[in-house]
Amino acid sequence: MSRRRLPSLNALRAFEAAARLMTYKAAAEELCVSQSAISHQVKGLEDSLGVQLFLRRVRAVELTAAGRLYLPVLSLAFDSIAEGTARLSQGRSDTVLTLQAYSTFTMRWLLPRLAGFQRDNPGFRVHLHTAQTDPQFLQSDIDAAIIVGQPSQAGVHYELMFGAELFPVCSPAYLALHPELREPADLLRQELLQVYPSPDDWQVWFRAYGLAVPPQPAGLRFESYDVALASAVRGIGVALGQQPYMERDLKAGTLLELFPGRRVLNPNQWLLACRVSSRDEPKFLAFRDWLLAEIAADESLPPAR
Repeated sequence: MSRRRLPSLNALRAFEAAARLMTYKAAAEELCVSQSAISHQVKGLEDSLGVQLFLRRVRAVELTAAGRLYLPVLSLAFDSIAEGTARLSQGRSDTVLTLQAYSTFTMRWLLPRLAGFQRDNPGFRVHLHTAQTDPQFLQSDIDAAIIVGQPSQAGVHYELMFGAELFPVCSPAYLALHPELREPADLLRQELLQVYPSPDDWQVWFRAYGLAVPPQPAGLRFESYDVALASAVRGIGVALGQQPYMERDLKAGTLLELFPGRRVLNPNQWLLACRVSSRDEPKFLAFRDWLLAEIAADESLPPAR
């Protein structure tokens, strides 16, 4: 293995702090050194790299194009070091997986199955954390997360779980009151129940049929799919369903699929995510293998694309 050629760590810290805070004074205060020390370290780094990182101003500094390119690389590296150090100092467990998942996914799909993981894997435990937003792994103590989206975070390993289809649903009572609901365009005059963490889902479904829907269509907005679907069961309006949320209500007849055969692929897919550095940990591998086996056994879930 070739030897790494790295600039001085102190110089890198001085530049990253000055670039992030945009003054030598603030960087000096953060690092508990003098302004002249920051200036000296940054100048030495520029000489070492052979590029200018800052344009010096009277009371502040301004990044050059090279500086703007270098800053996010260093910030990500220092964040990763800080996060790893914190996890070690907190006595991170090798047997407890801290998992974040959406509340609707947790209640409607994961929890009924999770006892099976604990039974089959007595050496590991899952600590479950529900949230409506996706985790920022470098700023949290989450080991893994189940999300809907696209791979986007640097330093994060993603595995495809399954796809999803969007389709309108309502209660039998609501449909009885609105017999005019025969075509997708008929929905434009209805109460559309929306989920504000997933603001584009209705637009995705309508666009598939060449229809334009206002950015804020008429209807209530909820924090989760679970609340939106429960409201649809009560006849408040029309909700969008997607896997894996719908099996219970469709089988029970408490919700009806309005236009069978007119499901629309969600451009986002279900993903299992973890830090790249954690993807070979036994606790993650045990949970991943169990989860993928459960997904394969659920015939209602569309395959990942």
